[in-house]
Amino acid sequence: MAVKTEIIFNRQVSKRYFHLKVKVPDKQLFPVQAGQFFHIKCSDDQKPLLRRPFSIFRINEEEGTLEFLYLVKGIGTKALALRRPKEKLDILGPLGTSFTMKEESRNILVVARGVGIATLSALAFKAKGENVSCFAIISARSQEDYLVEAELKIAGVEAFFVNDEDGTSNPQCVRLLAETLIKEKKIDGIYTCGSRRLSVLMKQLACQYELFAEIAVEENMGCGIGSCYGCVCNVEEEERVRPVRICMEGPVLPLKKVVFA
Repeated sequence: MAVKTEIIFNRQVSKRYFHLKVKVPDKQLFPVQAGQFFHIKCSDDQKPLLRRPFSIFRINEEEGTLEFLYLVKGIGTKALALRRPKEKLDILGPLGTSFTMKEESRNILVVARGVGIATLSALAFKAKGENVSCFAIISARSQEDYLVEAELKIAGVEAFFVNDEDGTSNPQCVRLLAETLIKEKKIDGIYTCGSRRLSVLMKQLACQYELFAEIAVEENMGCGIGSCYGCVCNVEEEERVRPVRICMEGPVLPLKKVVFA
C-alpha cells in the first residue's frame, strides 16, 4: 500500500547519515515487522524517477510512526535529505520478509556494518519485548560512523564497537570477538546485515556452531514488488542453487542458504 505520510523530522545525525521519522495517517501501514522495508519516493520531482528501498529502523504502532536511518550516497538519498518537516512523503510498504525469533531463543548476536544496524536495531527492540538477551558487534569506518549507541542501550543491548581506523574491524578480530560471545553468552541465534565480508564470516560461524542464522540482504531495487528482477541473489537448497528476488523472498533470508558470489 502506498500512503502519503507526514515528515516529523529528517535530521543529520553524523557526517554521512540521516534519521527520518514519519507519521502514518490512521495507522494504515501497520502492523510492521523488524526486517521489512519500505519503498520511498524521495522527491516530488520527476528525478529520481524510481523509489528507493529503506529498511525499517524503528516501529511505533501506538503513536503511528515509522523511523528510518539512511546513508546519503546517491541522487535518491540526497533528494530525501532535503525533505523538511510537515512535508508529505509517499511511502510504499511494508514489503518483504521479517526476522524470525525462535520461541526457544534466549541469547542472540547481531552483527552489523554501517547503516546495516538500522534494521537490526528494530530486531533488538523486538528481542527486548520478548525477554531475549541481545548482544551486538557494530562495525564502522571510524568512531564517527558509530550509529545508534544510545538506542541500543535503551534496548538493553550489550554492544561492542569496532572500526577500520584502529584495525579492530578486520575479520580475524571480529571472529575472535564473535566466538568469545558465542561461547560465553551461550548465543543461540545470529543475525547480520550491512557487510558481505562479515556475512561470510557469520555464515562460517553459524555452520561451525550449528546456530540458527538470518541475514537482511541489501540490494538496489527498481520496483520493490518483484516485477523488474533487479535484485536477484542465489540461494542453495536441496543441493541446487536457485535465484530469488530479494524484494519478494527477502530481504531476510536464512544465512546458511545464501550463496555469496
